[in-house]
Amino acid sequence: FTVGEYNILILSAKDATGLESWLTDNHYKIPAGAAPLLRPYIEGGWKFFVAKVDPAKVKMVDGRAALSPLRFHYDSEEFTLPIRLGLANSGGKQDLIVSILAPNQRYEVANYKNVTIPTNINVADSVKDTFGEFYAALFDRTVEKNPGAVVTEYAWDASSCDPCPGPQLDYGDFATLGADVLDKGQQYGGGFVMTRLHARYGKDAVPNDLVFKEAKPIVGGREMMGPKGVLEERATESDYNNFQGRYIIRHAWTGPIACASPHRGIWGGPPDSRTADAGPKAATNLAFVKRGRARLPMLVAQDVPEIDVKAAGIAASMGGGSVPPPATSPREVPEETEQAPKAPAAKKGCGCQSSGDASGGVLLVAFVLVMRRKRS
Repeated sequence: FTVGEYNILILSAKDATGLESWLTDNHYKIPAGAAPLLRPYIEGGWKFFVAKVDPAKVKMVDGRAALSPLRFHYDSEEFTLPIRLGLANSGGKQDLIVSILAPNQRYEVANYKNVTIPTNINVADSVKDTFGEFYAALFDRTVEKNPGAVVTEYAWDASSCDPCPGPQLDYGDFATLGADVLDKGQQYGGGFVMTRLHARYGKDAVPNDLVFKEAKPIVGGREMMGPKGVLEERATESDYNNFQGRYIIRHAWTGPIACASPHRGIWGGPPDSRTADAGPKAATNLAFVKRGRARLPMLVAQDVPEIDVKAAGIAASMGGGSVPPPATSPREVPEETEQAPKAPAAKKGCGCQSSGDASGGVLLVAFVLVMRRKRS
């Protein structure tokens, strides 16, 4: 059948050589010697969903072919994603992003190492102009220190976010993404957990297909204060899912402080004069950013020990920790109140008065996701 720019076929086969010959004879572009990649699926009784693209119907965006998304569903006792077939045409490194939307459940992989993206990191002001490059470098470093690992970038109730680069999912999104075929499909909104998994590998890696398993909830990246007044870092287990990659630019108060007991280390948003640049900013189009230019030690304002990165340069002068330590100078931080997820304006501190040019600007990231629904 035909849908959009695709001609769709559902195929079965008895042997890999026969399927390879059929695809070649019908002008599907597959590399020679693909039979070894096809054989395990044929022996396992898999069917093949084949989408042939009609070039006359393809839309071009910024010089690249933008193919429409395809949705299909099936029932299976195994929650797995075949990725070895994608190696057949691989010309180098490729990124795989899997978004899993499931009722009250986070997922991770069962057959590879799982790590979480470093989160709640103070960064240099320059990151706001090259955020995509910074995040790609952070991700690449995480994979470098954890070879073969699959990185969890997000795990959250899909109907909420904090802070929100927006928009969050609504009824129509849940229906489009497949909630209508789930047993609990009427429970659109709260209760669905969005898990985003990210892998990067090359043809020489020859990975196994991803097998998913249920995972315990995790939290992190929320500006939550932990023991001894230290902001949370990394991911920790919890009884609910609130985890995201979050990166912050802080501007310490540089004006005079007239009060006797100022409250330091309490961060808010930018003043009214900067509201046009307020609010969280999402890292987008990461597949197309230039890699290799961002130097993490110069861009982070604190050490990131889980990936062996030490802050250096100007950024390190911001304090080197999640909450900069109190200074002896009167030029410090006024009391301000966290306003996320809204774009905040600086508030008057109840311990000190903040003048109009106070800056507690915060750059935050929570990923805008593209989701794929799996089995019920």
